[in-house]
Amino acid sequence: MFQLGKTIVSEDIIEKDFVCNLSACKGACCVDGDAGAPLDLEEAKILEEIYPKVKPFLRKEGIVEIEKQGTSIKNEWGELETPLINDADCAYVIFDEKKTALCGIEEAYNSGEIAWKKPISCHLYPVRVKDYSEFAAVNYHKWEICDDACTLGKELQVPVYKFVKQALVRKFGEDWYAELEKVAQKHLNKN
Repeated sequence: MFQLGKTIVSEDIIEKDFVCNLSACKGACCVDGDAGAPLDLEEAKILEEIYPKVKPFLRKEGIVEIEKQGTSIKNEWGELETPLINDADCAYVIFDEKKTALCGIEEAYNSGEIAWKKPISCHLYPVRVKDYSEFAAVNYHKWEICDDACTLGKELQVPVYKFVKQALVRKFGEDWYAELEKVAQKHLNKN
């Protein structure tokens, strides 16, 4: 672990390799698991505001759940997340002709309907950020459904922090990312 400003960062995001391999996993991270995508309060407000523009991109099952549960929900610990369809798929998931899971929010963004890409937790994956009162913990989340992404990342020699560069900059800013790159270079030169 090392400290960057008010973040504590795991070396795994420098040492591990990762490149999403949608053709292999079919977007399983959006349909597997037992919880929706983590959200912060601001994101929950954004989802509520943009829902009318996102709705045309969604499946009817997702629309039904969002209109029943809300654009975001609180889990048993009081944390905000996206609602699920039958305790599985994220309610915002859509599928392409190859049955690959895609994000309806991101499709609305790509079509120019909204200016917000998607929840930062989704954009950052496989990096997870946990906010504490004095700092944020930045960790790599290992999940077996992403084994193909780890294999592809190793093959292409792309470390996690480079794969999620855009999301890390979105979350922490350009200066933070520039510092991360310096730390990564020193760390990798040591090994």
